Amino acid sequence: MLNSIRNLQNIILVLLLFSLSVVILYFAKGFLVPLALASVLAMLLTKICRKFESLQLHRSLAALFSVFLLVISFSLIATLIGWQLSGFTENLSELKQQGLKLIDKFRDWLNENMGIDRKQQEEITASQENSSNGAGEMLMGFATGTLSIAVDTILVMVYTFLLLLYRTRIKKFVLMLVKSEFRGKATAILHKSSAVAQQYLEGLSKMIVLLWIMYGIGFSALGVENALFFAVLCGILEIVPFVGNLLGTTFTVLAVAAQGGDNQIILGVIAVYMLVQFIQTYILEPLVVGSQVRINPLFTIIGLVAGELLWGVAGMVLAIPLLGIMRIVFDNIPHLKPYAYLIGSDQRKGPSLFEKIKRLFNK
Repeated sequence: MLNSIRNLQNIILVLLLFSLSVVILYFAKGFLVPLALASVLAMLLTKICRKFESLQLHRSLAALFSVFLLVISFSLIATLIGWQLSGFTENLSELKQQGLKLIDKFRDWLNENMGIDRKQQEEITASQENSSNGAGEMLMGFATGTLSIAVDTILVMVYTFLLLLYRTRIKKFVLMLVKSEFRGKATAILHKSSAVAQQYLEGLSKMIVLLWIMYGIGFSALGVENALFFAVLCGILEIVPFVGNLLGTTFTVLAVAAQGGDNQIILGVIAVYMLVQFIQTYILEPLVVGSQVRINPLFTIIGLVAGELLWGVAGMVLAIPLLGIMRIVFDNIPHLKPYAYLIGSDQRKGPSLFEKIKRLFNK
């Protein structure tokens, strides 16, 4: 009886701690999101920072140069997107006309198949327009959002620099919180967590570049207008697993349809997407990304949904590396190993296609 009461108390305590954590994550979003993004970026840049330090540079200069390289990389990507977006906007008027034609066809379909005539459709549209904000409020909201993004970006860069600069002090602080007999295991957990985040982010960066190339070749061969823009878009959206690449391809299909593309081009875009997904899943991921972030698809989707609910788009971007770090921590603490097993996946379910081809050539 006493054991049952204790177990019930433990369950209630865990539920309370979980609820409190969710509340803190949600209401402290403005503080925690930039810090979490900076922490992940600092893990990615640690290897580069160490290389600068091996050249006898002071840690502050090494951290500064590492962040500077990161800013240059983001600036080049933004320049590429802006360049392609300028070409995309040149055809915006034509795209708008084609889009209006598609909307008109869709309204006819609603009238014929759903029984919603043009008058009812106009009433629905008018009610939505009346409930929306005015143009001035929308403009103010856009300006406020842009300013907030700029401030958060600067804050993330500052956090990243400081985390690289004080990473040894932070590590020693964590070890000081642990009893001396467990410090060896705590050190191993810190190293494994950092390695998992580094491998995932490095592999993801390489994967995005390869996706740019494959989508660019495929869309250009089909004759898609602004093919490079859509290739860059589909590649960048890969940072959100499952959802990102599907969303990018869906947008490409809709844009091609709005541009007046025939059914062959639309089917070709879908075929390119399926081919790229096959190459990515069975060849590139085992070769480039590896299997260190072993999270099963169920908890990958749960993590993405929970991340979006708590932290928006940033939560979806951070969900996978944070789940990978949580799995490492859980796996090294005996009482939490069941949770590591629950969210993890088998390291090897059999040789991948890439491994089979490699073995074939070795023979």
